[in-house]
Amino acid sequence: MGLAWSFFNPVLMLAVYTFVFSVVFKARWAGGSESKTEFALVLFAGLIIYNLFAECVNRAPGLIVSNVNYVKKVIFPLEILPIVAFGSAVFHFLISVIVWLAFYLLFFGVPPATIILLPIILLPLVLLTLGISWLLASLGVYLRDVSQIIGVVTTVLMFLSPIFFPISALPEQYRPFMQLSPLTFVVEQSRAVMIWGELVNWQTWLIQVVLSINIAWLGFALFQKTRKGFADVL
Repeated sequence: MGLAWSFFNPVLMLAVYTFVFSVVFKARWAGGSESKTEFALVLFAGLIIYNLFAECVNRAPGLIVSNVNYVKKVIFPLEILPIVAFGSAVFHFLISVIVWLAFYLLFFGVPPATIILLPIILLPLVLLTLGISWLLASLGVYLRDVSQIIGVVTTVLMFLSPIFFPISALPEQYRPFMQLSPLTFVVEQSRAVMIWGELVNWQTWLIQVVLSINIAWLGFALFQKTRKGFADVL
């Protein structure tokens, strides 16, 4: 079925998660209506962001190990491998956004005009993801168990971010811990512009961009520093 799986996979996941959380657990989104369709779209918006991050991070530790020929036999800019992996994840992200838009148009009409701010909101996530990918790609060469650890970490992160429930559903004393998740701000702000028609919290966004730039620079610097030993280890 080729590229068709890029369409059917998010639709299937949307159906499964919606059934489990809105029918079985009877979850409702704070500030939303009782509509299961609205709940599904709110949930799916968070999953789209998470999947973009998780797909890149989970693949990162094996990027160099699975491309040994690029390390040993040809002169190749290895630093672009995480960028290529990110491009693949962006393609799946765009397909998921199209699915989301189709369902929103079908059940609720035209989405809020603030949805055009979504690419701006994603900027900190893009920088953060690339920085972590460069770091994990280099670590994956020297520490082969990194891929196993990262798989567990991304799964835990899914439940420690406001994917399936809003931050307001947590007791007050636990909310600061969820704010530590690198996905929390992007997920919350993405829903704000896609569904609720709210503007971006620019002050927090700027802080996120500055932090993400530093993480991206650090990840790239460590990758460049450790790449000299790739050929010897592989």
